[in-house]
Amino acid sequence: MTNPQKTLIDTARRRTACYRLSNPGKPKLMLVHGNASSAAFFFPTIQALAPHFDIVAPDLNGFGDTQATPVHAPTALCDWADDLNALADALGWQRFALLGWSLGGGVAWRYAVNHPERLTHLILLSPMSPYGFGGTRGEEGRMYDERGWGSPGGFANPAFLQKLGEQDRGDDPMAARAVLEKSLFAAGWPVDKAWQDLYVDELLKIHLGEDYYPGDYQPLAEFPYVLPGTRGISNALAPQYANVSAFAQINPHPPVLWIRGAKDTLVSDQSYSDLAVLGQLGVVPGYPGAEAFPPQPMVGQTRAVLEQYKENGGRYSELVFEHSAHASHLEEPERFVDELKAFIAG
Repeated sequence: MTNPQKTLIDTARRRTACYRLSNPGKPKLMLVHGNASSAAFFFPTIQALAPHFDIVAPDLNGFGDTQATPVHAPTALCDWADDLNALADALGWQRFALLGWSLGGGVAWRYAVNHPERLTHLILLSPMSPYGFGGTRGEEGRMYDERGWGSPGGFANPAFLQKLGEQDRGDDPMAARAVLEKSLFAAGWPVDKAWQDLYVDELLKIHLGEDYYPGDYQPLAEFPYVLPGTRGISNALAPQYANVSAFAQINPHPPVLWIRGAKDTLVSDQSYSDLAVLGQLGVVPGYPGAEAFPPQPMVGQTRAVLEQYKENGGRYSELVFEHSAHASHLEEPERFVDELKAFIAG
């Protein structure tokens, strides 16, 4: 494996690091990565897409090698979307297909709300719920209160944060390598060690602290013991900041392809990152019960918004990759490439 090289592009907003697989005359495709990762996490599958698309895959602010500025949680999804828009302008792309994975799916939802006219297609790959991460109930995404109660906000496992700060590339169960394997994949690493090493190196570039990852939070004396703050990457997912359900009303209506893994434990109706699920499992003590605090139906919320989109004149397809967890593009790459080609060609 030859380590892929990033390009630095100066946009109207920041110097953006990206992988640029140029293929003039082919459909334009922008790939947006998720939390605790970078654009490198589209390799090696991006290489199979390259003959068919004109591709750019940027590092978002706070990740990878892009010029970093503090992440303001209340506007972060809009800010990231504005960065994508500035990158498209710098490339001279008027219209293009946009794929967002996980947190990148939230950025893609927001981009579509703000700039629907620029999208030829929208691909949501294991996207975060259009109502954010935590702090809502029911498929209609009702918040518990205006503080975002029920969302972990900027809280993260201290042992994981310590290993990130130490730049630990080893096999400790709380270090980057083991956490990626456990959280992203259904059946262990689907790529060889050279790619694993690249992912670990790229994850360790994440900017740490209250202004970046994970952000700040407010302590609570009772369950769930934290409230979202206003700074940093993970707070950007709190429901008071991340509601993009207005997607259902956008016009024009780019066609949507929603891909998810059947074995996903991160974005799920029973997510192991949901404080309600952790409470049910006894991992977080003091759980008030499922009537007071049921698990967030993340998949159900996504489907409900897409059904509203369909009722308003849009169209979408939902594809379930049965052997995948949170990274279908890496776990079932041949099917992923075939489905993407067929969707954009159609």
